[in-house]
Amino acid sequence: MSSSNDQPTHQFTTQIVHADRLAGTEYGAVHQPIHTSVQYGYEKVEDLIGVFQGTYKGGFNYARQGTPTTAALEAKVTQMERGQGSIVFSTGMAAVCATFLTLLKAGDHLLASKFVFGNTNSVFGTLADLGIEVTTVDVTDVAQVAAAVRPNTRMVFVETIANPGTQIPDLEAIGTLCKERGLLYVVDNTVASPYLFRPVTVGAGLVINSLTKSIGGLGDALGGAVTDTGLFDWGNYPNIFAPYRKGDARGWGLQQIRKKGLRDMGGMLSSHAAHQLALGAETLAIRMDRTSATALALAQWLEQHPAIARVHYPMLESHPQHAIARKHFKAGSWLLAFELRDAEQCLAFCNRLQLPIKATGLADTRTLIIPVAHTIFWEAGPAVRANMGIGDGMIRLSLGLEEFEDLQADFAQALA
Repeated sequence: MSSSNDQPTHQFTTQIVHADRLAGTEYGAVHQPIHTSVQYGYEKVEDLIGVFQGTYKGGFNYARQGTPTTAALEAKVTQMERGQGSIVFSTGMAAVCATFLTLLKAGDHLLASKFVFGNTNSVFGTLADLGIEVTTVDVTDVAQVAAAVRPNTRMVFVETIANPGTQIPDLEAIGTLCKERGLLYVVDNTVASPYLFRPVTVGAGLVINSLTKSIGGLGDALGGAVTDTGLFDWGNYPNIFAPYRKGDARGWGLQQIRKKGLRDMGGMLSSHAAHQLALGAETLAIRMDRTSATALALAQWLEQHPAIARVHYPMLESHPQHAIARKHFKAGSWLLAFELRDAEQCLAFCNRLQLPIKATGLADTRTLIIPVAHTIFWEAGPAVRANMGIGDGMIRLSLGLEEFEDLQADFAQALA
C-alpha cells in the first residue's frame, strides 16, 4: 500500500502531482477517487483470510485499517519522506499517540525533547500515568540526551523545529547516538515538512507528520502520518508482539502500529479527508518556498523594531541553532515567534493587527496569530512554560500566502 525506497527519477513536486495517475486509476483519472466503502468483498474466502493474515498483498477488509484512498495518500507521504511505508491517521496527535502507545509499555523509558507541541507535552503525563517513564531534556545539546539514556530507554523523540520557540535539536548527533545505543529515533517533522528536510538523512527510524499542517496546508482537513524510514532494526526491538514477528522484520513496526493504532484504537483517517490532504500536498513545495521567504523577511524586519525584545526564527543569524538550520533545511518554514518588550501589551497588540487571523492552528494559507502563554500553553502551567522558554509576551505566527509588504504595513501600524 506504500511506495518503496527506490530512488526517484523526478523532482519533488513532479512526483506528487503525477503519483496517482502513474500508480494506475480507473478511466484515466489523474486523482485517486474517494472510496467510501467500509467493507471490501472477495470472490474466494481464502483471499479474505489472506488479507487478515497478511499473505494477500494490496487488499482491504474494513475501512478502519485503511481504504484505497488512504493508501494512495500513504504512498505519497512515503515517497516524500523517502521511507519504506507509511500509515495515515485521523489527526497528527492520533499518529503521535499511536506511536507511543503501540511501541512502548509499562516500565519502558521515553527520552524526549522538552521543546514540544503543547498537546504532545500533555500526552507525556498520560504515559507516566500508564507506567511509562518520561524524561524531557534540552535536545539542542546531545550531551544532555546521552546523559539521560537509561537501560530501559526504548525511544528518543524530537521535533525538527519546535513549536513555538523554534528550537532545533542536534539532529545528526542524536541520530548517531541512537544508532550506537540501538534506540528508536522518532522525529516529528511537521513544521519543517519533507520538502524542507527529511529525517531519514539523520538516522530517524520513524517520522511523524501532522498532515493538517504543511502537507495539507489549506486548513480544510485534519490528518497525521507515521513513516518508517527502513533504518531501524525491528528484529531486535523487544516490544513487538509475537503474532507480528513473522516474515520480513522490516515491516514489523508499521504492522504493529496499524493493527494497534488503527484497528484497535480507531484513529483512522476518512477517505474524504485523505483526498483533500492529497490535493493539498501537490502545492507543498510552492507554499513552503513562499511562506518561508515571507517569514524570513518579517523576522528580519521585526528583529530591528524597538518594540520587539527577541525574534525566534531558524534562518536568523541570531538563532542559537542557525548553523544546524542552514546545514539541514532548505528554508526556515512558516513558523515564527517573537517577544514584545512590554509583555502587558501582548493582547492589545494582537487586537490591533488586521490581517493575521486570531486563531490556533498552523500552516494555513492565511497568516494566523496567537499569544502563546495565554492559550496553547496555558494548561501546561508557569513552571513548564519557564522551562520551555515561553514568556508572557511571546506571540506565535504561522505565515500564510499574503504579500510581505501588506503584512509589514499591518505590523508597523500595530506596533506604532
